[in-house]
Amino acid sequence: MQLGMIGLGRMGANLVRRLLRGGHQCVVFDVNPDRVRALTQEGATGTSSLDEFMRALTKPRAAWMMVPAGELTEQIVMALSQRMDADDIIIDGGNSYYKDDVRRARALKEREIQYVDVGTSGGVWGLERGYCLMIGGEAQAVTRLEPIFKTLAPGQGDIPRTHGREKLAATAEEGYLHCGPAGAGHFVKMVHNGIEYGLMQAYAEGFDILRNAVSKDLPEEYRYDFNVADVAEVWRRGSVVSSWLLDLTAMALAEDPALSNYSGFVQDSGEGRWTIMAAIEEAVPADVLSASLYARFRSRQAHTFAEKMLSAMRQKFGGHTEHPSGG
Repeated sequence: MQLGMIGLGRMGANLVRRLLRGGHQCVVFDVNPDRVRALTQEGATGTSSLDEFMRALTKPRAAWMMVPAGELTEQIVMALSQRMDADDIIIDGGNSYYKDDVRRARALKEREIQYVDVGTSGGVWGLERGYCLMIGGEAQAVTRLEPIFKTLAPGQGDIPRTHGREKLAATAEEGYLHCGPAGAGHFVKMVHNGIEYGLMQAYAEGFDILRNAVSKDLPEEYRYDFNVADVAEVWRRGSVVSSWLLDLTAMALAEDPALSNYSGFVQDSGEGRWTIMAAIEEAVPADVLSASLYARFRSRQAHTFAEKMLSAMRQKFGGHTEHPSGG
């Protein structure tokens, strides 16, 4: 089928490439003409303005946005809605806040324009591996877009079937799932990213303990000089903590065991915060996910005020001086 794609960064461009390989027609637009030109050479229909983009799409139209969440997404939704007719579909494949999806879907429904939110996971590897898609919206619109989802998703591949699912009919085994009404897709993706924070933090702390097992502060008989790259590799094979994140960790350690090319500054893109907000609203304890988010905040500061306060209190009540390396 035909799909329009707005936003041709790494994710957007690779989504288009996978769709082109699957035999779909793609109309593309980006404010960077070089990105448009590159995909035009690969078989997409390039456009240089939003008006041209809309004219190139056949009615009923489907336009997928792959742009940063927030104000830019809001602006594009507004611009598209002003140019669309009944039964056209706007798809947000970025990481928007699910409550924004609910609001947008309600507003667009008044004009009979359909809105679908798609939590998209796969990163830069998605072109070859496929994308895990978590979808929200009305069933009619989702069904119409199913050829797109089926092509983008990885399919069953060589992953063994989950025991007990033999008689369960669902697209989840194919790598895409209609999770519910507007916002449901991004809600599931939000929690997915919150869990991702926790998993990454657990690996990071575990490998930090391994790396510091050789510390001179330990008694000599309890020191171990581990090859952390080899530990990561052996854990990949048969261990209960094996995962794709561990695969990527092993890759990074094989390239540079000291990780000397990394500063330790870790950004968060919003979904972790939203996950914690949802947990608070639902009164659900989320100790690990909260701690992993705070660890990312901590990574961006040499020393927090809280740490300075701890040091000050220790000095005042016990006369403890700061460690020489602590500044």
